[in-house]
Amino acid sequence: MILGIETSCDDTAAALVTAEGEVRASVVSSQADLHARFGGVVPEVASRRHLELVSPVVQEALGRAEVTLDDVEAVAVTQGPGLVGALLVGLSAAKALAWARALPLVPVDHLHGHVASLYLAPDPVEPPFLCLLASGGHTLLLDVRDHSGYRVLGTSIDDAAGEAFDKGARLLGLGYPGGPALDRLARAGDPDAFSFPVARVGGLDFSFSGLKTALLYATRQLGSELESRRADLAASYQRAIVRALVERTQGAGEQTGLETVAVVGGVAANSELRASLPGARFAPMALCTDNAAMIASAGRYGRRLPYPRYLDLDAYASHG
Repeated sequence: MILGIETSCDDTAAALVTAEGEVRASVVSSQADLHARFGGVVPEVASRRHLELVSPVVQEALGRAEVTLDDVEAVAVTQGPGLVGALLVGLSAAKALAWARALPLVPVDHLHGHVASLYLAPDPVEPPFLCLLASGGHTLLLDVRDHSGYRVLGTSIDDAAGEAFDKGARLLGLGYPGGPALDRLARAGDPDAFSFPVARVGGLDFSFSGLKTALLYATRQLGSELESRRADLAASYQRAIVRALVERTQGAGEQTGLETVAVVGGVAANSELRASLPGARFAPMALCTDNAAMIASAGRYGRRLPYPRYLDLDAYASHG
């Protein structure tokens, strides 16, 4: 049994996962309502809320799994990337639990965690496969050859896809989190009403900043007509983001020859993306956004640091 802890952004999460990949319990406490008034995540507010929630969330996960800490064989925790203050809360809690029980600790890269969400029962995806990881902080195309890691084929040179959704939602006056709100509004609109650009950048990389700027100009030009055209704007803007993701993913598939395509991350919950890649394997809806089950899953394949060699472990905000 592996205890996973995730606090990289604004969700406090804990989970219990078996060595075979069965999720015995997964608890996520969202701070979305707390940050909605600010229109986005406030790092200091998120860190303080994690301090309040991390212990109760772990206790609830243990209760749901009907186990105790005596049944836990290792602790897996997100080390980065993410908000450093938020990460340090989860890392400190994981160190304390592991040290108190003389257990090994597995530091997990958050992005590997998203990929590892595909390895959980009851329908795991086995490598090799091509993986599109699209979230609020990252957009990556990954060549996954084994459970322990991946090779990066392409990334965003500016905004991540999820960030583009959130910023677009803000321009359209929608609530936070913006991605799901924009997806809902887009269903009532015409995706061909506006022609938004899909950036052409080298290789398999992505770019979404120009698209965001185009939406800004469109909202300004509409003026008083904006309210009546919001659904069309949302649908057209979403279509452009999804088109960029799909075209690059298909291009990566042709280059690598990988037949299985998988999609993970918060944007994997988007309805149009799911419809546009009908043959792909998507992470389960409950595991698209940040959760600790994916961290525990990655912990099955990560390096276990023996007690007490992990006490000086530090968090990192970004790669490199």
